Amino acid sequence: MTIQSVLSVQEQAEAVRIAQEHNAKVNNGRLPQQQLGKDDFLKLLVTQLSYQDPTAPMNDKEFVAQMAQFSTLDQMTSMANDFARLKEMLSSGEATSSLGKSVELIDNDTVVQGTVLAVTRGANPQILVNGEYYNWEQVTKIIGGTETAEKGEESL
Repeated sequence: MTIQSVLSVQEQAEAVRIAQEHNAKVNNGRLPQQQLGKDDFLKLLVTQLSYQDPTAPMNDKEFVAQMAQFSTLDQMTSMANDFARLKEMLSSGEATSSLGKSVELIDNDTVVQGTVLAVTRGANPQILVNGEYYNWEQVTKIIGGTETAEKGEESL
């Protein structure tokens, strides 16, 4: 009796298909994450408390320290979300204030100059200049009336 140690192309394809199906079932459509969030931290803490030795419970100082870490993580996550919303609002307001003003922007190593005729709102505002929409981040200079301001130099 001989044992074939090399898979044919069809057998390799079938093995890959079976592995992918299995992984899809196991993951339930979830993508692996590289960072732990507050839910992960809370699950770890609950699991740790569930499986601790009743004859040698966790030191109360360790427990307080872990709860403080959880609270800090929660507050930092909240602050990060608040800063993202603030950035979005500031960027949108700055773009809106450029309506009717001349701007200079960079588009693929080309300097474009024109008047802002429309502005979109949201996380990534866009401005309508010379019949085309550009990302607000591309603007390098705002020219309004007698003043010329480099973007970021003064508030609008």
